[in-house]
Amino acid sequence: MASTKSFAEAVKDRRTYYALSNESTIPDSRVQEIVKDAVLHTPSAFNSQTSRVVVLLGDEHVKTWDIIAEVYKQQLPEEKFNQANKRFVGFRAAYGTILFYEDTDNVREFQNKFKTYEDKFPGWSEQTSGMHQYHVWTALETEGLGVNLQHYNPLIDVRLETEYKVPSTWSLKAQMVFGKPTSGPAVENKEFKPVEDRMKVYGAK
Repeated sequence: MASTKSFAEAVKDRRTYYALSNESTIPDSRVQEIVKDAVLHTPSAFNSQTSRVVVLLGDEHVKTWDIIAEVYKQQLPEEKFNQANKRFVGFRAAYGTILFYEDTDNVREFQNKFKTYEDKFPGWSEQTSGMHQYHVWTALETEGLGVNLQHYNPLIDVRLETEYKVPSTWSLKAQMVFGKPTSGPAVENKEFKPVEDRMKVYGAK
């Protein structure tokens, strides 16, 4: 059953969690439903629908972080890899990973269709990817799951593309790790810059 938490409450509660177990507070079918809703209903410029996702659960999630560790072991000196691998072990211990992509062929299609805005579509593509990530992250949070967002692309792109038969036109943007939290968020007391410096209002009654 979907959470009854309000949207405003969900936005405020969304945080970064690194200490995660390989348990989930919801069935896999609910995870898939959340991601499907994001894919279908998250807005995109000109309804271009450029975002793509790959959901990795169970052994596939574990395999993904084994692959990422292997790639980085080949790229980094031993000391730096050992430091990075501590993070990989933590991500591997979680429940699942969602890979967020943007389809570059789809972006070019809309660039060709709307020449006036040709230079804008790559940026709009990045924006819609961010909206998909935020949509899924917030929805998982409402279900009691902890989430963190990683960006190990582009080093891992080719390996994951091969492993999961991802079209070469899909550009990897982020890796979202989730699971049941085993401790509080990464930053317990979040500090905010003054809202007065970040927001202007005109014409309010």
